[in-house]
Amino acid sequence: MEDFLNHHRVKFDGKTSPDVVDQWLNDLECIYDANMCPAENRLAFSVYMLTGEAQHWWISTKSILKERDESVTLDAFRERFLSEYFPDSIRYAKEVEFLKLTQGGKTVAEYAERFKHLNRFYTLPVDEE
Repeated sequence: MEDFLNHHRVKFDGKTSPDVVDQWLNDLECIYDANMCPAENRLAFSVYMLTGEAQHWWISTKSILKERDESVTLDAFRERFLSEYFPDSIRYAKEVEFLKLTQGGKTVAEYAERFKHLNRFYTLPVDEE
């Protein structure tokens, strides 16, 4: 836990943009991998980083999972977390934005930055070209 907290002090309160949600979750995964965090600790560490409304959301969601006799796992957390804070409709909109992306009045650097950002939401394989 101490190693984990030294790398990630940003709590998640649920009051942020979907881009921040996605980045927060990816940051957690990178920290887990870098610290070789055992799989059995990852859910507890993720939940520890929730605060405010997000913490209340998880308490409720966890209760529902248990009531339905569903497993309370990191995968279940991730699936429901993304559904709540980064729903498919927003992910789909990001994919559409990627497909419609043009350079327009942007510099090459600005265009490349936006391309790299939106590329992660595109669901089909992208080749190097």
